Amino acid sequence: MRKAIREIKRGFSEKLYTDTNTPIMLSSHDKLVSSLANDINVELKELQKQKHRYIQGDKELKNAITNISHDLRTPLTTICGYLSLLDKEEKSEHIARQLSIIKNRTFALKQLVEELFRYTTIISDTENSVYTETVINNVLEDCISSYYAIFKEKGITPNINLCEQKIVRSVDKTALLRIFNNVIDNAIKYSEGDLTISLFENGKIVFSNHTSDLNEIQIGKLFDRFYTVNTARKSTGLGLSIAKALIEKMDGNISADYSNNVLSIIIKLNEV
Repeated sequence: MRKAIREIKRGFSEKLYTDTNTPIMLSSHDKLVSSLANDINVELKELQKQKHRYIQGDKELKNAITNISHDLRTPLTTICGYLSLLDKEEKSEHIARQLSIIKNRTFALKQLVEELFRYTTIISDTENSVYTETVINNVLEDCISSYYAIFKEKGITPNINLCEQKIVRSVDKTALLRIFNNVIDNAIKYSEGDLTISLFENGKIVFSNHTSDLNEIQIGKLFDRFYTVNTARKSTGLGLSIAKALIEKMDGNISADYSNNVLSIIIKLNEV
């Protein structure tokens, strides 16, 4: 009996985590044990069917979103071009105001389509990754420098704390830069005038800023697709989702912490 139970346990674990339709086999001829194994085999078979259905449906959905996003990019780019031309023409104050609303909504839609296309490309593994030994300090410094004008416009004086030691990791430099950009973009949107960026010797990067009125539920959803803390703000809700997908492809992790009205996005790049 004990041998049969061990066989069921071993077989269940094997079938659960491998893509196979072979049933759990027993050396025991005990009717009760055989009946138990048979019931488990029936459920495992149904689980495999549901798993395959989910994988196929998820693949079809990703392909559909990618194709739709791709098809929308060209006409939206054309519309944005014509709107920019109209913006230069003489017009009444009322028409100018209406045109500004249309232009803002169109550019927001274009941004959503671009981010959606980028996101589906990332999670579908159709985007080629090139991993090289990279000095994280340099990538982070370059990224921060590119935001100088935006920081000045928003009245944010970032507090930068980068360790002197060179932190070297095998990463996709382009993807890492996009991760940093997305996290800083998010911080700028929700910051109350401050931003602290810290790089530690263990490869941890922390982006912190004051922001009020958040709760644990909102923090738990920050990396969900299309989730925004305030739907009225100009955000697609994909920035942190893209950052999470990219950092996990590089075997790193990203998380959020909220304490004393300070939101911290924490990235950890592990050593290979």
